[in-house]
Amino acid sequence: MRQWIADFVAETLPAATLEEVVTRLDNAIIARIPELRDRDMRRDLAASSRAHAVAVLSGLTQDRFDYPVPEEAHAFARTVARRGYDVRLLLRVYHLGQEACIDYMTEVLEQRQLPRDIERSLLLRLFDRTTRWVSTSVETLTDTYMAERERGLRAALTQRAEIVRTLLDGAEVDTESASARLGYRLTQRHLALVVWTDEDAAPLPPDGSGEAVGRLDRIVARYAGTLGNGSLLTVPSGASALWAWIGVDGDPPEPGDPVWSVDAPVRVAVGVPAAHTAGFRDSHREAVAARQVAERARPLRTGNGDGAARVLHYSEVEVAYLAGTDEAAMRSLIERELGALAAPDAQSARLRETLHAYLRARRSPDAAAKTLGVHKNTVRYRVQRIEELLGHSLDQRGPRLEIALDCVRVYGV
Repeated sequence: MRQWIADFVAETLPAATLEEVVTRLDNAIIARIPELRDRDMRRDLAASSRAHAVAVLSGLTQDRFDYPVPEEAHAFARTVARRGYDVRLLLRVYHLGQEACIDYMTEVLEQRQLPRDIERSLLLRLFDRTTRWVSTSVETLTDTYMAERERGLRAALTQRAEIVRTLLDGAEVDTESASARLGYRLTQRHLALVVWTDEDAAPLPPDGSGEAVGRLDRIVARYAGTLGNGSLLTVPSGASALWAWIGVDGDPPEPGDPVWSVDAPVRVAVGVPAAHTAGFRDSHREAVAARQVAERARPLRTGNGDGAARVLHYSEVEVAYLAGTDEAAMRSLIERELGALAAPDAQSARLRETLHAYLRARRSPDAAAKTLGVHKNTVRYRVQRIEELLGHSLDQRGPRLEIALDCVRVYGV
């Protein structure tokens, strides 16, 4: 058996014969993996197969079990990663390669018409060696693939982050070039989002990519498919935080629409849609501002209201954001304008809610009653009680009063 193997290796190693064998094996692999028909992919596969064949053939005559992985195989693994293919394609190449080797050797042995016991021993030895070869190669080259994939993703993310940072800083950019490099059209209308998770929440379990932020990517992808024109740009801003821009053609649904709903521990801040590079920047600034409000606001509502409270639109809290930039001044405004209504009890909270609805309804008891789900006479009674507690008519300080109520609604008393 050893002599037969030595003769077989000596016959196969010459360049012409080896090339025929490599071509046959590669053709068997490519027939099952069409992605490898590309000229450059096929060339790298051939170089890897040739180097592997020399290493395996050389080891068949020896009692060694280690098969060093040639540099050409590492190069092929890096090519698979750079072309954006899944690691499963690389694994399939090696398993199909082993099948092709066994088929080839079985055919050779049948042609030589060896005694059955010798043929069986040879096939067992070959199966053992190719299994060790595939196992070693797959383990080593998976690491090579992942390292290259991570390096490529990191480079792409770094480039994307640099362009986004330049845009947010207000610097002049070539819009067409920047759009091409981002894969996102900057001349369209943008809706910016900031997505993150509660600070005290357990980390999100990683998705198939191995990154928790991938879960947030899926949420904004759903928003893009539902609200936008399919155009989406994302930039991780932390281990569990994401910036996103969605290309929109019309106006998005109103705050509170079920389409916005997300589950704990995810939070979303939404800017106002705006166009071109200025809109890209402004909508993001507003989303960041809405997040600041969300993180300073009183605790989220519980129960059925929790999902809605997890998404905060800048348009809802713009006044509260502007007034809340100076905490002490805002608290003075609330105390001055609301007086006794700023008490933390349930009755005061009910009166504040009624007053807020009444002012937003342009002092219409009927409209406010519909918003609150009560009778209009209840609204009239509560307004009368409110004026008694304030000590003056609502007509005297309406606008400032509404600003104070906006702040209390978000930040509490």
